[in-house]
Amino acid sequence: MKAIILNKNNELKDENIDLRPISPHEVKIKIIASGFNPIDYQMRENEHEKKYLFSNILGREGSGIIIEIGENITEFKIGDEVFFACGSMGSNGTYAEEIILPEAIVAKKPNSITFEESAGLPSIGITAFQIFNRVDWNQIENILITGASGGVGNFILRLILGKFNKKIIITAGNQESIQQLIDIGINENQIVHYKQENLVEKILEINNNEKLDIVIDAVGNQLSETSAEVLKANGIYANVTHFITPKANDLLFGIGAKILNISNFIYAKDKNYGYFRNSLNQIKQYIEEGIIQPLPIKIVGGLSAKTAEEAQQLLKNNKTQGKKLIMKNQE
Repeated sequence: MKAIILNKNNELKDENIDLRPISPHEVKIKIIASGFNPIDYQMRENEHEKKYLFSNILGREGSGIIIEIGENITEFKIGDEVFFACGSMGSNGTYAEEIILPEAIVAKKPNSITFEESAGLPSIGITAFQIFNRVDWNQIENILITGASGGVGNFILRLILGKFNKKIIITAGNQESIQQLIDIGINENQIVHYKQENLVEKILEINNNEKLDIVIDAVGNQLSETSAEVLKANGIYANVTHFITPKANDLLFGIGAKILNISNFIYAKDKNYGYFRNSLNQIKQYIEEGIIQPLPIKIVGGLSAKTAEEAQQLLKNNKTQGKKLIMKNQE
């Protein structure tokens, strides 16, 4: 099959490879579309993220059609349309024509949306649902989301809007992001440009000069410090990025914050396949019931190293314009 290989020189190259045989509890999927995520380029650059590099074929999510099943498969048949987050649990990543996965981490794709839209949901959706499921929303009245035009931030925002009536404040970086947020139901007076001066004061002003119950930080770095400064005593800081600064860590300790470190890695490491399947089914249910809508997507190109390199650069330079970047693995 055709695949994009990360070589020893840290370069993406087009190659042809053979997949191993499937086991009794696995399925082989023809990948129709796959999603790009920041970890794709971070694993090439960041020592912390490199430990997640399990294959020289990158890519952590996709959608497609089952083309082969193991002898013990009970839930799927050849021809079923599915979506999945493979993480480090598959035969390879999704920069390829095919992938072999345990049956237990594959789910039927939402019927109401396309393969391309479905391919952009697993990684961000599973992460967002971890936040959603770990918070007692009955105790929450007001929320700050940093980076809400990005993948995880945008998905959790849609979940909250679809299920609750909460006061939400959002940071954004450009007019395109602001317009996208307005289009899904956010008022412009709820949005703060994160580069403006006196950011802390502006956020608190929107919240009647009261500190916030929870901050969902999908940006980190300098905004982790802002997040800590606007959070009330014993408030919740949902750390999505792992880019919290030492100063923010000190501030959060000082206010006795409850820190939720949001990571899917431990579930993959422990082969807790039920976590992934349950989250995928939640995504499917919420999409099909109309509680949330799929994220806007941008198809970067077909299965090639050129497409993957372009997508990774767009992610690295924050040039996605609030859209989920997608590769069409099949012509």
